[in-house]
Amino acid sequence: MGSAAFYGALADATAVSHLAFVLYVALGGFLAWHWPRTIALHLTAVVWGFTGLLVGIDCPLTHLESWARVHAGQSPLPSSGFIAHYLTGVVYPESAAGTVQTLVALGVLASWVGYVTLRVRGSLVPSRPRGAGP
Repeated sequence: MGSAAFYGALADATAVSHLAFVLYVALGGFLAWHWPRTIALHLTAVVWGFTGLLVGIDCPLTHLESWARVHAGQSPLPSSGFIAHYLTGVVYPESAAGTVQTLVALGVLASWVGYVTLRVRGSLVPSRPRGAGP
C-alpha cells in the first residue's frame, strides 16, 4: 500500500471512528441500560462532546482526519469541523442544526433518566464478566 493510500485509509477509519463517537454520545446512555458499567464512559463522552460544541474545543479526531487527508493528497476538513462537513446539510438541513442538537440533548437526558429509574427499581441487566456463568 502506498503512503497516499495508507493516509487515505487512515482518514476514512478516523471518519468512521468519529461517527461512531458521535452516535455513542447520542445513544450510549441507552446502551448503559443493558451494560450499566458503561454509564461512566458515556458521561465522559457526553461531557467531551457537548463541551466541544458549546465552548468550541476542537476534537482531536478532526485534526487527525484532516492531517491524514492532507497526507493522502486530499483537502483537509473545513474549519467548521466533522459534524458540519458530514452531517449538517447532508443528514439534516443546516436550518435544523439547533433542533437536532436539542433533540440529542433531550435523548441523552431521557437515557439517563431511564438509567436512574431502572437502577432504582433494580431492573438493570447486570454486566457479567466474559466467561461467567448464567
